[in-house]
Amino acid sequence: MTTELEILSTPPAATEFSALRDSVGWQNPTLEQVAASIAASLYWVQCRKEQQLVACGRVVGDGQMYFYIQDVIVHPDHQGCGLGSIVMDGIEQYLSAHCHGGATAALLAAQGKEAFYQRYGYALRDGETLGLGMCKFY
Repeated sequence: MTTELEILSTPPAATEFSALRDSVGWQNPTLEQVAASIAASLYWVQCRKEQQLVACGRVVGDGQMYFYIQDVIVHPDHQGCGLGSIVMDGIEQYLSAHCHGGATAALLAAQGKEAFYQRYGYALRDGETLGLGMCKFY
């Protein structure tokens, strides 16, 4: 018996999103901060099996010039099944419809996942043409 996959373009609940982040070893702020962050997102893709959140991704930014892909996560028990591609396909459809001339779509890839995003046309910032990407964690 195969489990049907449900793909939604709505945000998950803060508790299940936090649990999915935990499943891949990512830290979470308070549940209130997670809920506020979810609400401030521009777009979501979530994949569910048996009503459980097994993968997701979202777009954050100003909705005009800057779009950032965040939290592309596949639960470890469901990795290698193409769910990351399903999430990115949904995100790319959203970006194609909402990014206009002069807009930038960007992301911070988890170490070792760069090639996955290169398949979608994202370029490495190797420090030669563009500066290296930077971030600060709190």
